[in-house]
Amino acid sequence: MKNETISAIATAAGLSGVGIVRISGENSIEIADKIFCAANHKKLCDVEDRKIIFGYVTDFDGKILDEVIILLMRAPKSYTKENVVEIQSHGGSEVLREILNLTFQAGARPAERGEFTKRAFLNGRIDLSQAQAVLDVIQAKTSAALNIAQNRLSGKTSKKIREIREKILNVLAHIDALIDFPEDDIDAVTLKDIDEKISAQIEELKKFLKNQRQGKILREGLSTAIIGKPNVGKSSLLNYLTDSERAIVTEIPGTTRDSIEEFINIGGIPLKIIDTAGIRNSGDIVEKIGIDRAREVAKNAELILALFDSSRPLTDEDEEIFKLLKPDSIILLTKSDLPQKNFIDGIKISTKTGAGIDKLLEKISEKVGKIDYEMDFIRDEREADIFRRAIKNLESARETIKNNVGIDFVSVDLQAALELCGELTGESVTEDVINEIFSKFCIGK
Repeated sequence: MKNETISAIATAAGLSGVGIVRISGENSIEIADKIFCAANHKKLCDVEDRKIIFGYVTDFDGKILDEVIILLMRAPKSYTKENVVEIQSHGGSEVLREILNLTFQAGARPAERGEFTKRAFLNGRIDLSQAQAVLDVIQAKTSAALNIAQNRLSGKTSKKIREIREKILNVLAHIDALIDFPEDDIDAVTLKDIDEKISAQIEELKKFLKNQRQGKILREGLSTAIIGKPNVGKSSLLNYLTDSERAIVTEIPGTTRDSIEEFINIGGIPLKIIDTAGIRNSGDIVEKIGIDRAREVAKNAELILALFDSSRPLTDEDEEIFKLLKPDSIILLTKSDLPQKNFIDGIKISTKTGAGIDKLLEKISEKVGKIDYEMDFIRDEREADIFRRAIKNLESARETIKNNVGIDFVSVDLQAALELCGELTGESVTEDVINEIFSKFCIGK
C-alpha cells in the first residue's frame, strides 16, 4: 500500500465555490505534473515545498479543463506524512470527476474509505484515538460535540490512556523484577503497594465508563420520539423546535405517514428528534405501515415526548399512547391556548404562542444530566468493551494478590490489561479492527 499513490475528491458532493481533489503517495507530485500546467510554466517537481501554485488542469491532449490552484506538501510535512498534492478547482461535481479521472489515468488509484487518515495513522502522525476523532469532528452536530472531538483529536484522551498504560507497565516491571529474584521474599507491604497501584488505575478506567452515555449522546444525538394520536400537534412541535416547515401540518388526521428525523441543538446537546405517524386504528395500508414504524421508534427511543391534546377529553387512542411510555418519558399537553378539557399531569405547551417550550427544554436537559465537556468520553461500544475488559483483568490481578495465588499470575492479568489499553491508541490493534474503523469514513478523508 505504501508504494501506491491514491486520489479522491476531498470535498462534499454538490455545487460549491471550490472543490478539492487530493493525491497522496510517493508519486503524487509526478502524477500532478502530468495533468497540471503552471501559469509560470514551472514543473511541480521544481517548486519549493508548501507552496501554492496557480495554473490549469489539462487533459492529455492539452485541452484546458479548469483554472486551479495547487497546494504542494512534501513528505513528511503533510496530513499523511507522504507527498500530498491538493488540486483546488471550481466546485462543480462534473469538473471534479473529470480531474479525478485524469489523476487515475496519470497513475493514481482510487482511495478507499478513510484511506488518507488511515495512512496518517499507519505512518505515525496520529494514533487510533485521534484518527477516529477526525470523523467525530466532521460529524459533530453541536459546538459542544465539536469541542469533545477536538480534545480527542489534539491527543488529550490518548495522553490519559497512555498515562494509565505507563503506570500499569511500571507495576508489571516491578512484579517481573520480583519474579527474577525469587530468593527475596515478597512481603505484605510490597503486595499492598502493588494492590493499591492497580486499584488506582481501575478507578481511572472507570471514570471513562461513567461518561459513556453522555459521550454517545454528544456524538450520535439523543434519540427522541414524538408520539401521540393524529392531530395532537406532533408535526407542529417538530416544526417549532426546528424553526422550519419540516413536516406537513393539516387538520386532516393521518397526514404524517412516515417517520421524519431532524437534529436540533438543546444547550449543546444534539437531539435526534423523530416525528412519527399518529397512532390509531386505521384501515389505510400505507398509514398502518407508518403507525407500525411509530411504535417501533417509540420502543427504541432513548427519550419519548408523548403528546396529548389538552383541549379534548382523553380517548381510547390516548390510552394506547400511555401503553408505549417509559419511566422517563415526558408528557406534553398540547394546545394550551385553547379551553382545557383534560387535566392529566404534564407540561402544558402551545406551538402557536410558545408557552411551555422553555419548560420542555429544561426537562430534556434534566433527563440528559449535567455534562462536563472537559471530561474524557468513551467514543463507542468498541471502546467501552475494551475498558470493561481491562478493568476485569485488573480486578482479577487484585483478586490473585488477595488469595496469595502467586505473583506471576498477577503479571499475566496486567499484561492482558496492558494489551487492551494499546488497542485504544492503536499500539496493539489487529488489521481487521483497523480496516473496520476506517471503513466508516467517507472517501476523501
